[in-house]
Amino acid sequence: MADPARAQRLAKRISSIVASAIGGEIKDPRLRFITITDARVTGDLHDATLFYTVMPERLGERPDYDSAAAGLAKAGGILRSKVGAGTGVRFTPTLTFVLDTVPDTAREMDELLARAKAHDAEVAARAAGARPAGDADPYRDAGQDETDDSGPASGLPGQEHE
Repeated sequence: MADPARAQRLAKRISSIVASAIGGEIKDPRLRFITITDARVTGDLHDATLFYTVMPERLGERPDYDSAAAGLAKAGGILRSKVGAGTGVRFTPTLTFVLDTVPDTAREMDELLARAKAHDAEVAARAAGARPAGDADPYRDAGQDETDDSGPASGLPGQEHE
């Protein structure tokens, strides 16, 4: 088992090697809109998992996840050889590519929060002009006098009023 700090350094190095290879060295058009977001290496340094996102070609379109995954699968051997040459470790880790769903989940959460905020504003607008259905204070006893505080008038116990 390797040092966890060494595994993190190796993961960062692998991430930068793969990102630069995808960005400039590999000419597959399916890899144009891929961004490597994170990398993790197992404790024995034999397996690396790379997380990636895919940006849409045009604003408002859905990214082509299947094409990007196929491009990464095809370029996996080349990327692994570049990682081996760039890291200098005895055993080059196997590369596994996993679609990073964090950005999509964050976008969905933002949309849900915006809807909740709009709903709260609608409820507040309705409540602003609302009146109680019954009495203003439904817990007040109808026979109780509002000025009666059911205690001595002077506020001191044991003293009577004159």
